Order: sequence, then C-alpha cells, then structure tokens
Amino acid sequence: MLGPVILAASRSDKMRRFISAAPGTKQVVDRFIAGETVDQVVPIVEDAADKGLEVTLDVVGEDITTPAQAEAARDAYLELIERLKALDLGPRAEMSVKLSMFGQALENGHELALANVRPVVEAAAAIGTTVTLDAEDHTTLDSMFAIHEELRKDFPQTGCVIQSYLFRTEEDARRLAAAGSRVRIVKGAYKEPASVAYQDKAEIDKAYVRITRILMEGEGYPMIGSHDPRLIAIAQELGRQTGRKLDEYEFQMLYGIRSDEHLRLAAEGHRMRVYTAYGTDWYGYFMRRLAEKPANLLFFGRSILTKG
Repeated sequence: MLGPVILAASRSDKMRRFISAAPGTKQVVDRFIAGETVDQVVPIVEDAADKGLEVTLDVVGEDITTPAQAEAARDAYLELIERLKALDLGPRAEMSVKLSMFGQALENGHELALANVRPVVEAAAAIGTTVTLDAEDHTTLDSMFAIHEELRKDFPQTGCVIQSYLFRTEEDARRLAAAGSRVRIVKGAYKEPASVAYQDKAEIDKAYVRITRILMEGEGYPMIGSHDPRLIAIAQELGRQTGRKLDEYEFQMLYGIRSDEHLRLAAEGHRMRVYTAYGTDWYGYFMRRLAEKPANLLFFGRSILTKG
C-alpha cells in the first residue's frame, strides 16, 4: 500500500525539497529521466533509432500556475520539434503531452490548453510525426477527450491515453477503438478514489486485459503501455487472435525500465516505443515511477543509503 502514500508525497513541497536534496537522488533520477535539455535527449533518440526502437518524448512539468508557464511549455515542445526536424528524426519520435502543462487547470483552462497544444500538434504533423495526449487524474479526462476529438478533426493521427484502473475506461475504449484512432492503454498512476477506480491490482489487471481486447478487436491502432510480462504475452495472443499484423499495434515502455525487453520485442518484429521523459521539473513524474513499482522504491532507498 505504499503507492498511495508516494502519490500523496508527489504533491508535497516539503517532500519535494527533501527528495531533491537526498544524496542518492540524482543516480535514480538519471535512470528514469533522459536529461534536462534537448541537447541531452537528442542523442538518446538517435541511439534508439539505431537499435530499431521508436520513442515518445515527454517534456516533464505539470505544476503550471500561470498562462506564461503554459506558453513556456508549448515553446519547449516547439523547440524539441525543430531539433527533430533538423536531424530528420520526426518519423522515429512522437510527442506525449500532459494538458495540465498547457494550462488546463487555470481559468478558462480548457480553451487555454487547446490553444497551446494545437501549434505543437501542427508542428509535429509537419515533420511527419504526431502527439499523444496523456491521461491524468479522472477530473481532467472529459476535457482531455474533448480536446482530443477537436484536434483529430484536422490531425486524425493525434493519440490519447486510457487507464485500466478507472471504471469508465471500457466505455471510453469502445468509443475510441475506431478507424484511424491511436490509443495507449496503461494501468494508471494517479491516486484515485474507490468511487471511480479499482483499488485491487488483480482487478486492474483484469480490466487491462478486457480493454486490450476491445482495442485489438476495434479498427484503431492499439499502443500497449506495460512492463508486465504476463500482460505483454496476453496482448501478443490477442493480436494473433484478432488477425493483427505486428505493425498494426505497438508496445510502449518507460525509458530506464526493462531495456533488454525493449530490444527483444523489437527483434521479434514488434514496433517498440520507449517513453522518454526529460526536463528540469522531474519531481512529479519521478514520484509516480516510484509509486508504480515497489522495486523502484527499493532501488531509490538503497541509493540514498549508499550515498548518504
């Protein structure tokens, strides 16, 4: 039950200061965060491409409190796209964005987030790639899905993320599993109440399988976001059962986790995309990675003890 505690800590300024100052923090953060700048992340994209992998790039940072910060987030993605264009890496790298970074929680946040994310989607399309809208806590999803629907009118390749721990997600999956859609399925990494989300891991996994089946049986393009060997094997079997070719769906895993598995799946002919986060405001992203898997927390604890 450490996950909810860690997720609560992700919103604590006191814990942010403590974790940031801990001697072993940098070692562990470097495992999950590809760097702080575009210059640091571009070689990682190039290396992934050389290995037959694709990436989705996330400029970390969610605690936006002013419109100016939201515009800065937009500009950070536009800078990234320009660098990918110059190196002809667009086809190998898409973008993942959290609408909270684009001002979704501010006054008139829905309109502000749409206005800020649209030029990013336009610029991505211009270099032959696309954008996926990440799912955040359940209170933001109606806005996210509405923005997704609006963007797809002009950029139908725009993707979105759904989370198996939410009760609503099977219905969302049926609606989204249409021709041309791109949908990433993940378990979910936010602290959600029992009124809207499964709390038991076994129930979350069962929902994940049901939703994966819906996506595989649909007409869209499923993106299987998981490090769980059992769920990966089930997704492969569902792909076979539904007659999908290996390039008609893909697997996605986080940078720094199960890197050997990235290469194994790619070697088997699967499309394998590595979710690669970078930037200076890493704390919230980092804490959710700790919450997702106890082994990550143990690794962090050992690092602090070793370096302290």
